[in-house]
Amino acid sequence: MSFVSVQHLQKSYTGTPVFSDINCEIAKGEFVTLLGPSGCGKSTLLRCIAGLTSVDSGKILLDGQDIVPLSPQKRQIGMVFQSYALFPNMTVEQNVAFGLRMQKVNADESHKRVQDVLQLVELKELAGRYPHQMSGGQCQRVALARSLVTRPRLLLLDEPLSALDARIRKHLREQIRQIQRELGLTTIFVTHDQEEALTMSDRIFLMNQGKIVQSGDAETLYTAPVDVFAAGFIGNYNLLDADKASQLLQRPIKGRIAIRPEAIELSRSGELDALVRSHSLLGNVIRYRIEARGVELVVDVLNRSADDLHPDGQRLALSIDPSALCEVA
Repeated sequence: MSFVSVQHLQKSYTGTPVFSDINCEIAKGEFVTLLGPSGCGKSTLLRCIAGLTSVDSGKILLDGQDIVPLSPQKRQIGMVFQSYALFPNMTVEQNVAFGLRMQKVNADESHKRVQDVLQLVELKELAGRYPHQMSGGQCQRVALARSLVTRPRLLLLDEPLSALDARIRKHLREQIRQIQRELGLTTIFVTHDQEEALTMSDRIFLMNQGKIVQSGDAETLYTAPVDVFAAGFIGNYNLLDADKASQLLQRPIKGRIAIRPEAIELSRSGELDALVRSHSLLGNVIRYRIEARGVELVVDVLNRSADDLHPDGQRLALSIDPSALCEVA
């Protein structure tokens, strides 16, 4: 039996549908990511589960109980937002303990639970500081601790890392995943960042225009996109219509083809003559724009050495792994 079950959920604003007939199942202890572009409905779906936004129809079952009629306070759900929403006049310890005060937990129990969760998020040494004395990453960990201390049945994370710089984001997403695994806490995470989704999730629900267009683990979504949107949103695929694909591969192709940029190999000799149009350094990867048989392709190559760099205008050979060709609707 699923721990979270969303059934035929619908939501509109002033007659304009945000999503319709959303259905999904989430197992206990699973880390699921809602991934998609801005405006696809992922944050609204999260707020509906939290009870912060009403639904027009449908059910949301949490451990078998329909929570749609319940107020947010009675759902036993923790939520972390993009903005920290900390009380500026309270210390870290007081901010984290606030939810326990609302639950009327006694002082001794509250103190113990606050200390335990501050230890978990590595903030015990900063318990006496105020939000203005802390970095963005530290404040977001306070917000996470505040949600965890109430021992929620379900944790919801609404783009909590988007306001942080890249180094802190990477560290914090690793920390969130580690804590989630330690606690076995069922978690739904919202992001538009494909790297976050691919590295953190047990499963990903890819959303577009109010619908879940594909769901599965990271490998499935990356290697087997179901349509052009999925291929374009995850992995920087080369998307070729039937004519371009036939022209490149020199055989009849009936539908659209997606080719991963790292599945194309550049060498001094090979199947196809190719011309380097341009290149970009992306840290450990060099991204080339290559023209072969009148078709432009993106090719990603590991940046092993400066000696391996192919300058613009150089002629090379190109080969494509046949198993990397993916037909998309």
